[in-house]
Amino acid sequence: MSTLNPHALMGHARRALMAVGVLALLAGCSALPQKPAPVARYDFGLQAPQTAGAAVSKASVQAPLVLAKVRASGMPEASASILYRLAYANDRELRPYTQARWTAPAEQLIQQRVRDTLAQQRAVLLDDDGATQALQLPALPAMLRLEVEEFSQVFDSSTSSRGVLRMRATLTEVTPRGEKWLGQQVFSLSQPAASADAAGGTAALATAVTEAAQQLDAWLRQQGR
Repeated sequence: MSTLNPHALMGHARRALMAVGVLALLAGCSALPQKPAPVARYDFGLQAPQTAGAAVSKASVQAPLVLAKVRASGMPEASASILYRLAYANDRELRPYTQARWTAPAEQLIQQRVRDTLAQQRAVLLDDDGATQALQLPALPAMLRLEVEEFSQVFDSSTSSRGVLRMRATLTEVTPRGEKWLGQQVFSLSQPAASADAAGGTAALATAVTEAAQQLDAWLRQQGR
């Protein structure tokens, strides 16, 4: 019968304790919080450039226009959230993407794209910075007010979506007694998304805004503006 060596037992015990310590350390490391994934930020991309000569000649075609601050009654005010609806589940619920956002509130991006498009045909003053400039004109310019009623990515299925924009435009004439109503038009666009995710949705919405701005420009010219 062999006898146990005390030194060997102590060695086994030490190795066992070291193994337990290593396992505990690894378990502790795995429990550490993981670095959150970066939030993707989107805008409307670059607009097609205009040649300098064309921009100058077009700017004199129509009378100057004042563009009021865009209102967004169909979305949270001053929110940079990218919103979507699941039409196949509950189309009355607007949901925000958690890992994707606009670079600025959506109404600001819409206002900038609309202004850039309309400015190819006329001088466009923003209501907040153009009031003083407008006073220097021979006649007070018309006022354009835009209200965004819908601006979201709509999923018709888990793999198919589209960018939906509904925008109401109201044209008024600024007079010494106040604003005179001239006309109103609703622009509704639905642009298919190339992919069923935030990247596809934002691209579709950007295209919808550009198309709406072009339709708005044509409508204004029909109104003689």
